[in-house]
Amino acid sequence: MTQQPQPAASAPANATHATNTALFEAARAVIPGGVDSPVRAFGSVGGTPRFIASASGAHVTDAEGRSYVDLVGSWGPALLGHAHPEVVAAVQAAAARGLSFGAPTATETLLAEEVRRRVPAAQKVRFVSTGTEATMTAVRLARGATGRDLVVKFAGCYHGHSDGLLAAAGSGLATGGLPGSAGVPTAVAAQTIVLPYNDVAALEACFAERGPEIAAVITEGAPANMGIVPPAPGFNAAIRRITAEHGALMILDEVLTGFRVGPAGWWGLEAVDGWTSDLPVFATAGAAASELAGAGTPSWPGADWRERAAWVPDLVTFGKVVGGGMPLAAVGGRTEVMDLLAPDGPVYQAGTLSGNPLATAAGLATLQLADDAVYASVAEHARTIGEVVSAALNEQGVPHRVQRAGSLFSFMFGQRAAEQGVSDYEAARAQETWRYGPFFHAFLEAGVGLPPSVFEAWFVSAAHGEAELEAIASAAAIFILSLISLARTSSAPRKMPGKARRLLTWFGKSERPVQTMRAPAAFASSMRAFMRSSA
Repeated sequence: MTQQPQPAASAPANATHATNTALFEAARAVIPGGVDSPVRAFGSVGGTPRFIASASGAHVTDAEGRSYVDLVGSWGPALLGHAHPEVVAAVQAAAARGLSFGAPTATETLLAEEVRRRVPAAQKVRFVSTGTEATMTAVRLARGATGRDLVVKFAGCYHGHSDGLLAAAGSGLATGGLPGSAGVPTAVAAQTIVLPYNDVAALEACFAERGPEIAAVITEGAPANMGIVPPAPGFNAAIRRITAEHGALMILDEVLTGFRVGPAGWWGLEAVDGWTSDLPVFATAGAAASELAGAGTPSWPGADWRERAAWVPDLVTFGKVVGGGMPLAAVGGRTEVMDLLAPDGPVYQAGTLSGNPLATAAGLATLQLADDAVYASVAEHARTIGEVVSAALNEQGVPHRVQRAGSLFSFMFGQRAAEQGVSDYEAARAQETWRYGPFFHAFLEAGVGLPPSVFEAWFVSAAHGEAELEAIASAAAIFILSLISLARTSSAPRKMPGKARRLLTWFGKSERPVQTMRAPAAFASSMRAFMRSSA
């Protein structure tokens, strides 16, 4: 698919000229925390969240009229870029016919067929409104199918905010430093067993002890909510083997990765195409260098998918891209399991707005446009961005690692992360998270919007082109040089409190001479304010 030219972003005609700060204060008066999803509050990085007035292509524009190269992508759905003309046209046409009917539409069937074409293991599909609802439904289905109560999840994997799956959930909980959530009854939490990620031995031991009680193992295809932590080679296959041996179901949560990393999501990328992790810790465990190189451009499953697939889950959950940015998610899987859902079966699931005609129209248009060219473009630009930013960090000897799951990537900071990679939640939380705040704000001041938490994935769209890549490279350079300049011109860095001093001298560790520059006034002011607030 050739990306359509994007019109310049502009603020709505009725937009006020209020600042982001004023809008945040007004929001806090009527919305808890001022936001409708915690990570948006900038709690991990500090400062004031940007209130977005419009978006187009690879850019978002805030209420103050400032445009940013967007590497959040609506937390994944914007695979094609924001406001793609053909997706917008599909939604507008659907809206003109009616916003909601509370009755079936033909578009639901068309979208379900497209999901099954991409992931044939999803023999039947049920649409819901959110990723949380999709995982809740999958878990309920597994319990209904097996007659068992317990569910196994892995620390750091995020499966939405249903009570039973919030333990050690990563994402916003990791950002807030919370092990779980208040308000979850002990009896509900006890129905979830949390194991370390990438630990096959722990999973085998768990099933050896409690196998007859376990309904399912739920796992992110490739975890993307504790930063990107890819599965070790063979880990997902081991989950499939162990669950099958004990009569439990394997639930593959692809709310983030599904149709993002490839036409068949993570399952297609790993189980069909043979993608493997490149973490050095796995290399020392016996993986060959050729095995760690990963696969090429993701492919479509094809008619021989059963013969090609190394493993096949029982149930798969989808979100984000499947709705094209509208509230839509889905659960799919084997016919005999899916048919347990009402109205044909005894497992109840319903939603007034499930399969909303606007959402299904957006999702269908997005998936129809997401062709090989889109996935190739996103994969290549994601690789380039990761390399450009990593090179800037390497230039000043900042220990870090870029971790990847197909086209998704994130940065892990610290010597341990750099040398060993991050393979589980413990290691993700042990990284030098304090480094991310100034990193984030420097890029923001330079016109590049990153995810406001080190534990979130970076998302690239098909709308990102050479101009956006240049802007990102420029932001990386400004960050490095500005912090060096600030460090060298600070009047009394030794008198600063410890954390502020570390932030200030973060990039000043290289012994060799480096180029200096005068930091832009706005950037310097914001960084000094950030240091004061972080002291």
